[in-house]
Amino acid sequence: MSTAMNFGSKSFQPRPPDKGSFPLDHFGECKSFKEKFMKCLRDNNFENALCRNESKEYLECRMERQLMAQEPLEKLGFGDLIDGKSETKTQV
Repeated sequence: MSTAMNFGSKSFQPRPPDKGSFPLDHFGECKSFKEKFMKCLRDNNFENALCRNESKEYLECRMERQLMAQEPLEKLGFGDLIDGKSETKTQV
């Protein structure tokens, strides 16, 4: 009866994590960037739009240390922050 639960001979096939899943920072290589980002969020009532520079720096740190896949910053939504560009528009 022990084979009663065997519904087929298919074995489990592992798959890579979904996009956005990445290794934990076990050695704290990007901890200072994370803390800076979290402080910004707390100081700004968790309005993440106000902490985009800190978020960009944190993700850059993770990519540089291979804690996440390399992605163009434009693809991550930071195209307007590259090369000193700012998301704030000047008033006319």
